[in-house]
Amino acid sequence: MENFAEYDKQAWADLYPTTLQPIDPQTLEHLKAFNDQVAMTDVQQVYMPLIQLLRGAFDAYRQWQQRKSDFLHQPARTIPFIIGISGSVAVGKSTTARLLQYLLTELLPNRTTQLVTTDGFLYPTKTLQAKGLLARKGFPESYDLPRLINFLLQVKAGEPLVKAPVYSHQTYDLVPDEFTAVRQPDFLIVEGINTLQQPAAAHLYVSDFTDFAIYIDADPKLIETWYLNRFQKLLQTAFTDPNNYFYRYTQDDPDQALARARQTWATVNLPNLRDYILPTRDRANLIIHKGQQHMIDRLYLRNY
Repeated sequence: MENFAEYDKQAWADLYPTTLQPIDPQTLEHLKAFNDQVAMTDVQQVYMPLIQLLRGAFDAYRQWQQRKSDFLHQPARTIPFIIGISGSVAVGKSTTARLLQYLLTELLPNRTTQLVTTDGFLYPTKTLQAKGLLARKGFPESYDLPRLINFLLQVKAGEPLVKAPVYSHQTYDLVPDEFTAVRQPDFLIVEGINTLQQPAAAHLYVSDFTDFAIYIDADPKLIETWYLNRFQKLLQTAFTDPNNYFYRYTQDDPDQALARARQTWATVNLPNLRDYILPTRDRANLIIHKGQQHMIDRLYLRNY
């Protein structure tokens, strides 16, 4: 991959060899996203070197912030170091985000870390319906980009309290009057399919605010398999709740429900990946590639 140095998992682990295991299997199981997989060895071989890299990037960032404040004769402020995490639906972004949040908190106890997802900046369902965009949910135009950019502007301005809207995967909509309070963390992890995108009509992009960007990558055919497997398991678990947005799928014949999921992948998720998500991959600082069984097999670190 041009402009990136490639590492297999062992070569990456050799960059920061450690026997420290900062998480137990039960906690790791709790952190991973539904139907995702992450091994204890991945924590040592992949995530521990990544934490070391992020620590170095953060230290350099803080030094620059201090020098800039000194030059401007201004008091130093806590300006969060933003880690952006992007990739397809069902590729495991949430697992990476949650695990990084946990490890940064555990390994850097003097630093604070918070996590928000860009799902909260989707337009509400009523707005999507009014705009005729419900079938385009997840595509760039379904996000309230001005609201997301304003949120990031406030974060980078060092505002003591910035509110991020909350999205529910139960109701498939924003939660009214509920927010995540972002209070000047040292690290802010922003996870979502659009963290590296450059909408044509915008003057500022989400990636303009990102200090280190990670893209979770896999072959689209594998991602489709993971998406469909997750759907089938949800049919037997979360979707059985009558209050769940997708409860109606449990009333179908299982084959019929799966056919709907295949259609959603083919008409929504795959085109979104192909046209809007995958083209942003080369804008990342680090690409984490997954193979069979969700297992990380290669990493690509930007050369500059």
